[in-house]
Amino acid sequence: MWVISKRTILVVAVIILTAVTAAICFTAINGGSAGADKSGLTVVLDAGHGGIDGGVTGVNTGVKESELNLLIVKKLRDYLEDAGFKVVLTRSSDAGLYGLATSGLKRKDMEKRRDIILKANPALVVSVHLNKYSVSSRRGAQVFYKAGDENGKKLAESIQEEFNGMDTSERAFSALTGDYYILNCTDYPSVIAECGFLSNPEDESLLVTEEYRDSLCYSMFKGIVRYIAESAEGAA
Repeated sequence: MWVISKRTILVVAVIILTAVTAAICFTAINGGSAGADKSGLTVVLDAGHGGIDGGVTGVNTGVKESELNLLIVKKLRDYLEDAGFKVVLTRSSDAGLYGLATSGLKRKDMEKRRDIILKANPALVVSVHLNKYSVSSRRGAQVFYKAGDENGKKLAESIQEEFNGMDTSERAFSALTGDYYILNCTDYPSVIAECGFLSNPEDESLLVTEEYRDSLCYSMFKGIVRYIAESAEGAA
């Protein structure tokens, strides 16, 4: 049950962004780093898979992970943009990022995602995926970050806390380290949000509904806002 309304969270996010932007402007006026600009308010959202790489599929419906990832990312984008963030998507359609269908598709796809992230110069990166496990009872949303990345860890823990607080959460996961390309390819705080298990019938039945995906996105949004707020406080 949400104790704080969505409108309240959006207002708080706008206030945070206003404060952060003011701090950036103050730094620039007073001879701060040339790299300090509004790009610090950019968030990159990465919808995993795409094109011929559909990812995992639902155990009952056969729904493709790539399709749900994109739906989740677009809804999360809406929340962030409504709060004043600039959002860059690595992909905005069902197509992959590998160009012509030749050899090395996966490598080309991932390198294109890296290039988009580097160009965006974001405050953080959230890559959205769905999970699969050999034991069908395994379910829930879990967040991964790169080992040694303290900011990535804080972001992952902030989002994980929101996931654990969802009404449908049956157990509290901990954010874990992961050795994945999207986490390792840049130095920006980056996490992978595994939003549930398509190998679990309960998770699948929820993930195919717009209402539940909205809840997931709102949880991620709150986690992102809190991370940025705490980071701004720590830098003050």
